[in-house]
Amino acid sequence: MTTHLITGAGSGIGAAVARRLHARGDELVLLARDAGRAKELAELHPGARTLVGDLADPDRLSWAFSHQELPDRLDTLLHVAGVVDLGPVGELSTKTWRAQLDVNLVAPAELTRLLLPQLRVSQGHVVFVNSGAGLHANADWSAYAASKHGLRALAEALRAEERPHGVRVTSVYPGRTASPMQAKVHRQEGKEYDASRLMDPESVATTILTAVDLPRDAEIQDLTVRPGR
Repeated sequence: MTTHLITGAGSGIGAAVARRLHARGDELVLLARDAGRAKELAELHPGARTLVGDLADPDRLSWAFSHQELPDRLDTLLHVAGVVDLGPVGELSTKTWRAQLDVNLVAPAELTRLLLPQLRVSQGHVVFVNSGAGLHANADWSAYAASKHGLRALAEALRAEERPHGVRVTSVYPGRTASPMQAKVHRQEGKEYDASRLMDPESVATTILTAVDLPRDAEIQDLTVRPGR
């Protein structure tokens, strides 16, 4: 059975991906920040396994995993979780910078490192759900965009390093997608949040699964998806 580990499965794009994979009978391992969140995810996706590790504290992921049972093999590692906090460079604190870099960049790097043995066994696939901000940075988006530009670099380096092991690496760059994160962005921008004008998370999930389901003789390396209205 195909096994996928997903971060950010509680809402938005991550939840849509988890629902689709669960519906077709694949095995899910869902990362949760604490035991309470793990219980919530298990209720959302009956039959899924959970793994506890706080992406906001990447230094402790190795310790957390040492006290839990990891899957013996892993076909897909889907990095979907992320955080955002907008503000001009002249006003952002180091705490705000570090929070976004830890969750959006350092934690995915550490999580990938810890799970590479399982991915190599299956000649698996690492998918980084990046952002349009990983390709271009606008005013007030410096910290978030920096974390996502770094995530792009991580993916490119990992792809070159793991090609001899048969591990595929894909970066997906969604535009604005209806989600709690996007609602927060709109509040910070002082804009009205209208989900009907944004992409549906299911549309982005379709994009991600297209890359995941591609036959092994091919690899989608970078995929950009934008709202069509």
